[in-house]
Amino acid sequence: MARLSDPAGGGVDYSSKAAQVFAVWKKKFDKVSITQDQHGLEVLSQHRILALLLTWLFSVPFYRPWDFSLFIYNLGLRCTVREKLIEKICFSITLCMLSFIITLHVLSPLYMCVCVCVCFAGSQRAIFRQAMRHWEKHTCVTFIERTTEESYIVFTYRPCGCCSYVGRRGGGPQAISIGKNCDKFGIVVHELGHVIGFWHEHTRPDRDDHVSIIRDNIQPGQEYNFLKMEPGEVDSLGEVYDFDSIMHYARNTFSRGIFLDTIQPRYDINGVRPPIGQRTRLSKGDIAQARKLYKCPRCGDSLQESSGNFSSPGFPNGYSAYMHCIWRISVTPGEKIILNFTSMDLYRSHLCWYDHVEIRDGYWRKAPLKGRFCGDKLPEPIISTDSRLWIEFRSSSNWVGKGFSAVYEAICGGEVKKDNGQIQSPNYPDDYRPNKVCVWKITVAQGYHVGLTFQSFEIERHDSCAYDYLEVRDGNSENSPLLGRFCGYDKPDDIKTSSNQLWMKFVSDGSVNKAGFAANFFKEMDECSRPDNGRCEQRCVNTLGSYKCACDPGYELAADKRSCEAACGGFITKLNGSITSPGWPREYPPNKNCIWQLVAPTQYRITLLFDVFETEGNDVCKYDFVEVRSGLSADSRLHGKFCGAEKPEAITSQYNNMRIEFKSDNTVSKKGFKAQFFSDKDECSKENGGCQHECVNTFGSYSCQCRSGFVLHENKHDCKEAGCDHTVNSVSGTITSPNWPDKYPSKKACTWALSTTPGHRIKIAFNEIDMEPHLECAYDHIEIYDGRDGKAPSLGRYCGSKKPPPVMSSGNKMFIRFFSDNSVQKKGFEASHSAECGGRLKAEVKTKDLYSHAQFGDNNYPGASDCQWVISAEKGYGVELIFQTFEIEEEADCGYDYMELFDGADTKSPRLGRYCGSGPPEEIYSAGDSIVIKFRSDDTINKKGFHVRYTSTKFQDTLHSRKK
Repeated sequence: MARLSDPAGGGVDYSSKAAQVFAVWKKKFDKVSITQDQHGLEVLSQHRILALLLTWLFSVPFYRPWDFSLFIYNLGLRCTVREKLIEKICFSITLCMLSFIITLHVLSPLYMCVCVCVCFAGSQRAIFRQAMRHWEKHTCVTFIERTTEESYIVFTYRPCGCCSYVGRRGGGPQAISIGKNCDKFGIVVHELGHVIGFWHEHTRPDRDDHVSIIRDNIQPGQEYNFLKMEPGEVDSLGEVYDFDSIMHYARNTFSRGIFLDTIQPRYDINGVRPPIGQRTRLSKGDIAQARKLYKCPRCGDSLQESSGNFSSPGFPNGYSAYMHCIWRISVTPGEKIILNFTSMDLYRSHLCWYDHVEIRDGYWRKAPLKGRFCGDKLPEPIISTDSRLWIEFRSSSNWVGKGFSAVYEAICGGEVKKDNGQIQSPNYPDDYRPNKVCVWKITVAQGYHVGLTFQSFEIERHDSCAYDYLEVRDGNSENSPLLGRFCGYDKPDDIKTSSNQLWMKFVSDGSVNKAGFAANFFKEMDECSRPDNGRCEQRCVNTLGSYKCACDPGYELAADKRSCEAACGGFITKLNGSITSPGWPREYPPNKNCIWQLVAPTQYRITLLFDVFETEGNDVCKYDFVEVRSGLSADSRLHGKFCGAEKPEAITSQYNNMRIEFKSDNTVSKKGFKAQFFSDKDECSKENGGCQHECVNTFGSYSCQCRSGFVLHENKHDCKEAGCDHTVNSVSGTITSPNWPDKYPSKKACTWALSTTPGHRIKIAFNEIDMEPHLECAYDHIEIYDGRDGKAPSLGRYCGSKKPPPVMSSGNKMFIRFFSDNSVQKKGFEASHSAECGGRLKAEVKTKDLYSHAQFGDNNYPGASDCQWVISAEKGYGVELIFQTFEIEEEADCGYDYMELFDGADTKSPRLGRYCGSGPPEEIYSAGDSIVIKFRSDDTINKKGFHVRYTSTKFQDTLHSRKK
């Protein structure tokens, strides 16, 4: 372990952008050492110029001299300190939460607020608290509530993943990022170690005496994480090298392979290599190092249980002279502490000037004094006003008394008179105790309401909340109106009282115990009660912590979110008319949502005919679209979802009403649409209009249609069998046998030619099959071919009633043939087809295309993709890749979404590179006749993907993997 020796140079984490720039500056700053952990932590010591450079990259203006006090943590209050800066740190979220500060009791504190971005769930905040309490329990670092301090640490989520500064950095906010997969107890403890002043253990100047760095196994570009620091940069305070430190890398951190060591401990005296890289708890060495670093008193303890006892050293046999001990009692926020002295025998002096025990109502020695005691008289019980007590014992004479002993207990509930704070169940975030009854009476300033928001909630579940529960009432007593009785695992909705008082009661029985709850309360103002109506033109709607403007029926909010304008959509009962997109004939505005509800008389049907149609989008219709339904609700029968420049066909409602919805996003705008609607009596409603199969109502008339595999007879009412050859180009869909779900006709031959996006395969999954059975399927059957027609290799022939397993093509084409003979007829089949990524592709002289996902160009790639393509050329030829488009989620190590290339026929071949971000790689050449493309995405951020063209190329005299 090591800390910064230069008091003006706190270590700094840098983003992936800073990592790129650092390579340029590294030669100019030879004293800079960098480390990075396997979760994405990047830490470096800094010269002032480099600090300015990295500060610019972060776009956050802080850099001041070192201060020995550290301040950290936040769980929930709104605050207004430096809102603009908080917007940067907390991803445009200005909601600061309950804040805590780390300070050293023997030093002058400089307070600093800590913000936790609301992107963190309550369970994550609970982990933060547990990690803080872990440090607090084993060291003299204390986490306290922020009041008006300007310096603070921000728990947030940055692209760098898990990253934090080493040591305290000057005034203003200081970021600690808990990124993806970092929200684990041990990792947060590790990150807090950096904040407290610890470097990675393996960067100590004496590390070569204890571990070996195997550089050949380190991932390319990550070598700098294993650089050794200079003796003048760190001071280990005499502590020996600690293999067990929570700050130590694991053996395979940044390894080329999971089973390859990058760090190897040397054998100990027993011939065993010590384990390294634990992320479970602070080691004994970590604790000793921190206690030395912060000059913690040798006597005393951090007490965090809900009850306990402590006594002066040597009690009851007497204490020594010149003792100095500190006990810190910290219970769950929302609880109070009752302290009882059971024995007292200290040297008596005027004002207890010499030997004494001092009780302070808070987290440190400058908290309000509860009392200073000496002599042999037992003090009265002491009750804290909050969840912490500070007990300090000093002896300064040679007179020796027995000392003292005391017991304490946490008591929950009480009257809370302040404008904001946090209430938690006893022992949160650990399980609450059995048989607890806690009552809180919260009062905020007059003229305000009480707002209550839940950060986390987990109470024993029961339908009527009969066992464990939280009860909330609108007032100051159990007789006040009930706002809710809550249990289970779902967070209750936000709560607002009608006055400035709130009553809460938590009850647990003697059986099942859970994690409990954490809730923030604050004074809430009704902005809509102001004379200016919240500056809203029509209606003002008060919300918890804010308000919003709304409009009367027939109007909608304008772009300024305050004024109202005539709304699109409406309820229409006319027999005919027209509707247009907003702003017609100009481009429609962004972020519009218009709904028209058309209602005609009973037995009438409504026909919609588009004259002009032009919106953003294509087949997928994800962005701007028009949706038409039969019925008035959003879940009525869907006729279609339309976008692009192609006019939809005429649409006729199933009943006497129709719902038309238009939606635009916040980007591309087009001309929109103009449509006419007509109401007409439905001749099909009586005896199906005389049609054998289906009757379709048209304006002023009707027509008959036939099911799949049939065509209309000359009499326009009956149906006769027809050929059934189909071409299918959609990404997914359903195919069925003729006349499905009724029996298929005899002597029928149908085909389906399926095609999908290049670089993808077609998967057929049977939903149902019921065909004439035969051992070899010689009679009625369906056969699937791996190619464009029936000459391609057969993938299987199926009949009977047993569903076959899914069938996959090797390329982007599949051919299906259905055949029935002249005897037995059954129900037939229904099968779903979809596009699947990956497969084996053949590179030829003619250039071919490959896309990252089937809906490339229409949609971003889906989450949780795992695709692998093997592209092979003829013997004597190589494979050339030319990227046309490349846009994948960016991350410093490409650890989330990435494309990986291997020079061979499998992933065991040499890796050519791993790529992410928005810039396409260079043209790639294989050294052999094959190349592997591997594409993976996680389940969060999705981007456009990639489009690559591949071709075969004759080997040059000198093989190379990249175009020069």
